[in-house]
Amino acid sequence: MIVRPVHVTDLPALLNLVRQAGPGFTTLPANEERLAHRVRWAQRTFAEQVERADADYLFVLEDDDQQLVGVSALVGAVGLREPWYNYRVGLTVSSSPDLGIRRQIPTLFLNNEMTGQSEICSLFLRPDQRQGSNGRLLSLGRLLFVAEFPHLFGDKLIAELRGSADEQGCSPFWDSLGRHFFKMDFSHADHLSGLGSKSFIAELMPRQPLYTCLLTEQAQAVIGKAHPNTEPALKILTAEGFAHKGYIDIFDAGPVIEAPVSNIRTVRDSQPLVLAIGTPDEEAPVWLIHNRRLENCRITAAQARQVGNSLIVDRLTAKRLQLQPGNSVRAVPLLNQQQQAVAA
Repeated sequence: MIVRPVHVTDLPALLNLVRQAGPGFTTLPANEERLAHRVRWAQRTFAEQVERADADYLFVLEDDDQQLVGVSALVGAVGLREPWYNYRVGLTVSSSPDLGIRRQIPTLFLNNEMTGQSEICSLFLRPDQRQGSNGRLLSLGRLLFVAEFPHLFGDKLIAELRGSADEQGCSPFWDSLGRHFFKMDFSHADHLSGLGSKSFIAELMPRQPLYTCLLTEQAQAVIGKAHPNTEPALKILTAEGFAHKGYIDIFDAGPVIEAPVSNIRTVRDSQPLVLAIGTPDEEAPVWLIHNRRLENCRITAAQARQVGNSLIVDRLTAKRLQLQPGNSVRAVPLLNQQQQAVAA
C-alpha cells in the first residue's frame, strides 16, 4: 500500500470511493464537479502554487494493483478564508449564599479560536480494507508529511470528529439547538458547511452563551461524543498525543481534538535515515516511511530495521517509494513502544 497525492486521473475511482462513504462524508461530497475542483486544487497545493490559507493536501491510499482504497486530507489553515466556528464547553457558576445554593452549569460559547491552525480531515477507508496497518498508514501518513514539511502548517493540528447521529442522519444535538435558528434539517446544514457555505453560521447562530441544561437530555448526553464509526480514528490519534480540550462541532457536538505539532508522536519521533536494501528479520517492527518528496510524495508502511543512520528495507518497499539505495527517507515506527509491546 502507498499513500500519495491525488491525481486528476484518479477522479472516477475517487468518486466511486466517496459514494461508498455515504451521506455523512460532507467534506468530500459525491458530486463529480465539486470533487474534480478539489482534485485540481490539491494538485496546485502539492505544486506549492497556493497560499497556506488555501492549501488542501488530498491523499489517496493505493494498493499494488493501483486500485484506490482510501482517502485522507490535510488543510493548511482553517478559518482564514471562511469562518470556522466551534463551541467551547465551559462552566457558568451561580451561587446564592443566603439560600445555600451553588450551581455549576455547563455552558456553550461560540468561538473561532482555532482560526489559522491546520486540520486533518476527509478520512475514509474502504470497509474491506480495514485490516492490518492500512488504517494507521492512511491516518498517520499525513502526520509524517507534516513532520517533513512543518513550514507548510500551523503550530497545532486539529481534527473535527463526527458526532452522534442516527441511521437516518438525525442529530439529537442539532434537533435540540441548531434547527431552532436555521430552520433546516441536520443533513442539509452539515452539507452546506461541508461545501464551504459557512457564513450563514455567523449570521444566524446566537452569540450569547448557551446553557446546556436547556437542551434535551439526549442532546446533553452526546456533547463531545464521537460517532461509533469514528472511534477507531479517535483511538489512533489519541495514541499520537491528540486530546479533547472542550471544543465541539456546532452541528452534531462531535469532539474537536487537537495537539501541538511538536508533541505529536509521529512528528516528534520521526528521523531522516539513509535507505538500504536488505532483508529485515521476521521480528523487525513495521515502520512508516516517507520518500521526503512533496509533489511526488509517497508514504508506505513496511517491516524495516534501523542500523545506525540507515534503514534496511526489502526491494519491494524501495520500489513502492520510488527510491534507490542511498536515498534519504523520513521514518518512524508505526506503533509506539507501548503499542509494540502489546502487539508482541
